[in-house]
Amino acid sequence: MRGLFRAALFALIAGAVVTGSAFAQSSAKIGWINSAQILSEAPGRAEAETRFKGEVTAYQAQLQRMSDSLQTMAATFDKEAGRLDSVTRVSRAKVIQERETSYRTRAQQLDQQMQTRQAELVRPIMENIQKIIEQVRAEDGYAIIFDVATQSGVILAADKQLDLTSKVLARVKAAPKPTAARSLTTPQPAGVSRPPGR
Repeated sequence: MRGLFRAALFALIAGAVVTGSAFAQSSAKIGWINSAQILSEAPGRAEAETRFKGEVTAYQAQLQRMSDSLQTMAATFDKEAGRLDSVTRVSRAKVIQERETSYRTRAQQLDQQMQTRQAELVRPIMENIQKIIEQVRAEDGYAIIFDVATQSGVILAADKQLDLTSKVLARVKAAPKPTAARSLTTPQPAGVSRPPGR
């Protein structure tokens, strides 16, 4: 999950800290941060992660109930198929196939809901970090602040004196704790509870 939080942070920071005109200035003041370190210590991150894990558990429980129900239907059908007439066998096989499609669709919906919820929880933390980085950049006259934690970065080495991580982190910790969004999506009933007629 931390990788997903970091990916969201990189996207937000990139737009705030790099300006196109900065590259044209030969004497531009440059600094760097380690966003992974800042995020790992940011107030509210642990709570957001805990809340997200709790909500994911509810989603996973719903999917498990659906899967168990589907497996029970299939196992019952396999046992009884030899004794069923062809019309009933085809009809029940079709119901199982429809439930399986319903399960896959619901799993995709829940996955999208989990991704949306994670973004809701992490957004206030990211916005706070982004705001503080921009404040440090503007106050101290930095043209560019690079993030050495990005996986796609090309920075191979950097002067430790240009490291602004501690400064940004101190401000992040001193700022009011961001308020995480309340859950807007609650898992709905699974839809597959037991085979029809049972």
